[in-house]
Amino acid sequence: MTNHGNMYGPDFTFLGIARCDLDIASTFADADVVIVGAPIDSGTSHRSGAKFGPQAIRGGDYLPHDGERPHLALRIDALKAMKVVDAGDLLMPGGDLVASLEVLAVATEKISRAGAIPVILGGDHSIASADVAGIARHRGLGKISMIHFDAHADTGEDQFGALIGHGTPMRRLIDTGTVRGDRFLQLGLRGYWPDSKTLDWMRDQGMRSYEMTEIHNRGLNTVLDESFAILTNECDGVFLSVDIDVVDPGMAPGTGTPEPGGMTSRELLESVRRICLELPIVGIDIVEVAPAFDSADITAILANRVVLEALSAIAKRRSGQAYSPVQNLLDR
Repeated sequence: MTNHGNMYGPDFTFLGIARCDLDIASTFADADVVIVGAPIDSGTSHRSGAKFGPQAIRGGDYLPHDGERPHLALRIDALKAMKVVDAGDLLMPGGDLVASLEVLAVATEKISRAGAIPVILGGDHSIASADVAGIARHRGLGKISMIHFDAHADTGEDQFGALIGHGTPMRRLIDTGTVRGDRFLQLGLRGYWPDSKTLDWMRDQGMRSYEMTEIHNRGLNTVLDESFAILTNECDGVFLSVDIDVVDPGMAPGTGTPEPGGMTSRELLESVRRICLELPIVGIDIVEVAPAFDSADITAILANRVVLEALSAIAKRRSGQAYSPVQNLLDR
């Protein structure tokens, strides 16, 4: 397997953490989390540029890249409490999307079998069809549930005649039996796609898809409570997939298919915190960051914070320490 620092631009790790090499098992044998970049955007249908996402996410922090990051609210430093290493970017040339996605599937299977949680920095959302599949090769088909934040359902039957693209990965995961349709949750949908035929297919698979109007009227916490009960039923672990366009483009403009009316950055971060505190996470991806369309790096910074929020909550869950969001900071 070829991984070689950052595929595009300067070579540095996520916030200065230690490197690992996926071809040398000893470098990640005792890791809790392995971060890996999937720098490909051949699956995009509109504005490309997400192949530069891993680089932007790694660097999206104004604090020193010193391998430390204590979380103010959770009172834990995930980069110290757990062993988190960075495998760099996979070699994923854009000319062969299918072959490049297989490289990713091999990588996430290897990481999962080593007992670590893979955290994948995309890249466009076509990578979800591969990173989840790799973990399922280890844990078993239908054993992983999925919670998916996105403006778009990504359940298209095809994309301009192609079965693989950022508009189709969730259908591929369900069609192959990788994830059960009735253990597939989506939050943040809005806009003008997909069509009724696709929505009927989603309903028939048993999917639960929360459009922004429902979230607004019922409340985000109510929707999350309902989702958690489904995700933990008859599945061994949960995969969290975050498309940054779930956030309103006023707060996250650096993406390829922006859709107005989305979540706030705070809603996303608090949702990720709850999910990783309360659910057995087995993999995470954060996708569709396209730096060329960003403004003052706010999208890259948000994506960086999504990763940190997830890692901090996983570390807090493993510590066994209590956390209450209504308790004063200094009393925690």
